[in-house]
Amino acid sequence: MKLLMLSYDKVKELLPVAECIPLMAEALISLAKGKSYQPLRMIFLPPEGPGLMSLMPAYRSEPLPVFGLKAICVFHGNPARGKDAHQGAVVLFSSETGEPMAILNASAITAVRTAAVSAVATDLLATKNAEKLAIIGAGFQGRAHLEAISYVRKISRVRITDIKIERARAFSEEMSPGYPFPIQAMDTVEAALEGADMIVTLTNSSEPVLSYEWIVAGTHINAVGACIPSAREIDSRTMASSKLFVDRRESALREAGDIIIAMKEGIIGSDHIQAEIGDVLVGAKPGRESEKEITLFKSLGLAVEDLAAAEYVYRKAQERNQGMWVDF
Repeated sequence: MKLLMLSYDKVKELLPVAECIPLMAEALISLAKGKSYQPLRMIFLPPEGPGLMSLMPAYRSEPLPVFGLKAICVFHGNPARGKDAHQGAVVLFSSETGEPMAILNASAITAVRTAAVSAVATDLLATKNAEKLAIIGAGFQGRAHLEAISYVRKISRVRITDIKIERARAFSEEMSPGYPFPIQAMDTVEAALEGADMIVTLTNSSEPVLSYEWIVAGTHINAVGACIPSAREIDSRTMASSKLFVDRRESALREAGDIIIAMKEGIIGSDHIQAEIGDVLVGAKPGRESEKEITLFKSLGLAVEDLAAAEYVYRKAQERNQGMWVDF
């Protein structure tokens, strides 16, 4: 059997953010309808290791049955080296024989699909006239989220900040020529959030970077950065005051420090989670119900999203005869 291998650049070429947004909506709908399956991810965090490793298997039964596995390492020191913090591979397997079909760069898939899922959530939950975006974290994901959210809302202004202000300034200089709205680097999170009605947090902070006092009524928040039980980006008061949505309830209650820590403090209970995004997409649960609500989507990232993105890229490469095909 021929095995397809795709590099970071080739995956990015074959998976434009604009195409990935509806693809992620379909993946979440498939999960909500019981057509896709995944267990909890396995996270391996060695006590003295420099990073962590996560294994994320999934299966989708239609339109074409396929197995997938993402093996990814998260090294938070990578941005200082000019590299994405997420490094790994997504492997597709034949549902007929179990043979590997493709190995794709997971950093590229993760960057695009994560931003695309945030765009799906923003389109569902942000007010229709939301236009002022604040991005906390000026890394690879910040760039992807700027592009993705610009497809679902007519943005008038972006403010970007980072723990290293020089990165925020570099972000502004790099991204401004590609967009018709101003992209301003701000010295503090509070300044970046002033007047924002859409917020994305993309940090590796273990302590809250948002404070409830800085958030205006009607804001939608995508909380993306914290992905382990001991880390959070969102303060407990914001968690308690927000209408909370997740990508997967089981994962959120086991892995999302933003939620787990607030629960340990007795600020919220597990019933504070309103719904999974897939349930809102299929109409089983309501989303935003008033202009004044603060809505919050806690994103952890799902194996079914990686599977859908990788399978789409595989089919596209097949049709175009692109990538490296090797005997395996």
